[in-house]
Amino acid sequence: MPRPATPSLPGRLDRAADWGVYALVAGTLLGLVAFVTNPVPDPSFPWATLPPSLRLPYAQPRIEHWPVSYTLAVWLWVFGLPFALLAAYRRYAPATGLRRSTWLVGLPAVLMVALTTYCRYFWPKPDPATWNAPAYTFVCWAYCSSYVTVWSTLAYAIAAVGVAAFLVARTDGDRAVVAAGAFGVLALPLGLPALYYATTESD
Repeated sequence: MPRPATPSLPGRLDRAADWGVYALVAGTLLGLVAFVTNPVPDPSFPWATLPPSLRLPYAQPRIEHWPVSYTLAVWLWVFGLPFALLAAYRRYAPATGLRRSTWLVGLPAVLMVALTTYCRYFWPKPDPATWNAPAYTFVCWAYCSSYVTVWSTLAYAIAAVGVAAFLVARTDGDRAVVAAGAFGVLALPLGLPALYYATTESD
């Protein structure tokens, strides 16, 4: 039988979940810094800018397409998000009554589908492609840093494994654990909650 939702996490993971939230906050602040120093922080969104009267008389150096603080911001979001998802699970799962598989497998899988769709079809891609392109999974990074569509297609396939694991968890716990573990590894770092689910369900 599936274990009920619980607000507790192992010690180190519990602390890492807190730091994931801090990383999202710090990333947001660093991203805002780029807006007061550089006319166009993100070339994908040239309309996202402040008038000169609100900017400092200093422009940050760039790492490829993005100012340094904006680059740090996005990578803090990338690596902080899976831990922040664990923090959300720890705080809100008991109150919502949703299954562990919903929080730890279904949510990351749906996020991966949404992010992959955005990056493939809606993201205004800067030219040229760059190694510094942020992405929430390693396979998504392969796409965002090259624009080779096979990587995006593979990302959809990996997300489908996560969706399947979530669906199977209602009827076949053992297969769900295997699928969730596979999704968790293939979708790192975003898949970390699914990997946690797989390791704890198999105890």
